[in-house]
Amino acid sequence: MKLKAWVNAARLRTLPLSVSGIIVGYALASLFGFTNSTIFILALLTTVALQVTSNFANDYGDGVKGTDNDTRIGPKRAYQSGILARKELKRGIIIAIVISLALIIALILSAFSTDSLVYIAIFFVLGILAVWASIKYTVGESAYGYRGLGDVFVFIFFGLVSVLGCMFLLTNKLYAVAFLPAITVGLLSVAVLNLNNLRDIISDKNSGKNTIVVKMGFLNGKKYHYSILIVSFICALVFTLYSYTNFINFIWIIAYIPIAKHFTRIVKMKDSLTMDPELKIVALSSFLFAILFYFSFNNFL
Repeated sequence: MKLKAWVNAARLRTLPLSVSGIIVGYALASLFGFTNSTIFILALLTTVALQVTSNFANDYGDGVKGTDNDTRIGPKRAYQSGILARKELKRGIIIAIVISLALIIALILSAFSTDSLVYIAIFFVLGILAVWASIKYTVGESAYGYRGLGDVFVFIFFGLVSVLGCMFLLTNKLYAVAFLPAITVGLLSVAVLNLNNLRDIISDKNSGKNTIVVKMGFLNGKKYHYSILIVSFICALVFTLYSYTNFINFIWIIAYIPIAKHFTRIVKMKDSLTMDPELKIVALSSFLFAILFYFSFNNFL
């Protein structure tokens, strides 16, 4: 029984961050007067399935390329440590893809009637692209994570597609102001990836994984990190000021307290050796932001 090995490969600590965009998207839909628990649950399950697919694929891709090796600072991966063989991971990826596609189809059919063929087609294409993106981050010769494009894809899929897509599934509308919290979630997700890249800068560079941090260097990577966090806060603040009705709208700021403390610690860090604990802090703070954002604009107090 290899349950523990598969749990390791699924990287459960990444799942709260992955659903943050769905929660914010549902919060926006609720704010605009639209709710549907079935669509919300299916959207959450679909996102989790895609994240697990991505985690399996990343474990496989980095393991095969030798990027996950003994010089890596973070936790040992399933393929790297030998608890899952190459064929087993491949099989797991295929099963995860099938589950993801089934959930994508169920979600689309729950959200749109057969009269909305254009919307069905658009979201099916988005679903296929999401599956592709979850795999191609590290897998294959053209893996975009090895060309410094990981930040772009994370911002698009964890931020814009996740938040605006969930909102649209419920409302069948796009609201311009909703781009602000979508940008916030996208940037917070990029911040987690950037911390991962700052932590792994030495092993990534040695393995030919040219992340943005490898390209710009450690110090500039830190400056990039500061700008990501600051802009994410500004976007959420502008949205709140635009949508303000009462002081409860600012509850989400609580989530930025640990982020602010994290900011000051990163400023003092001189190398990548102490970066790993910061990933969990920013990821969980992003999830907390999503939860508090919902209650900031859909409160029951």
